[in-house]
Amino acid sequence: MHIPDGFLSTPIWVSMWVIAILIVGYAVRRTNEKLGERHVPMMGVLAAFIFAAQMLNTPVAGGTSGHMLGGVLSAIFLGPFAATIVMSTVFAVQAIFFQDGGITALGANIINMGLIGTIVGYYMYRGIQKAVGGEKGILIGAGVAAWIALVLGAISCALMLWSSGVVPLGVALPAMAGIHMFIGLIEAGITVVVVGMVLKSRPDLLELQKI
Repeated sequence: MHIPDGFLSTPIWVSMWVIAILIVGYAVRRTNEKLGERHVPMMGVLAAFIFAAQMLNTPVAGGTSGHMLGGVLSAIFLGPFAATIVMSTVFAVQAIFFQDGGITALGANIINMGLIGTIVGYYMYRGIQKAVGGEKGILIGAGVAAWIALVLGAISCALMLWSSGVVPLGVALPAMAGIHMFIGLIEAGITVVVVGMVLKSRPDLLELQKI
């Protein structure tokens, strides 16, 4: 799902950069206000896990690719704003050092693969968790939110490519949304398995203050 340089028109990638900077800047400020000793190692572990998981790419039509995102997973442990910093850091390192996603498209990639999961996905998770209740609510919320967030990110990516005149919407939308409905099942499965294992072995890690 990483969009390379040259795929987005200037108005689109500049707009996405501005939105990403505003949201990530707000996330940094909120995180600095509440960051505790236990948050730092958790942020490092999640960043390393998500970075490694995202290296497994599946080619998708239109010059893009699909893979696990991890935004909802990181937000379940850290909260939406600390998770936003984790995800933005992962995408920046990938773009700068591994050319996985373009520099001009970095703002768009942070929005599609990071912010939709860490913010939109997190609040979907919280809503489902509260509605269902208990451990079942945590697991169902994690799985459903992870799947929806990944598909929404793919749809957002397709709309950006279409708006930039790169590919017709009739090609980009089915290609991106269709394949990511299946990739989303993997994302949901990994998220549920990781959260479930932590619930059994170290439930205290899920009680970390959410930022």
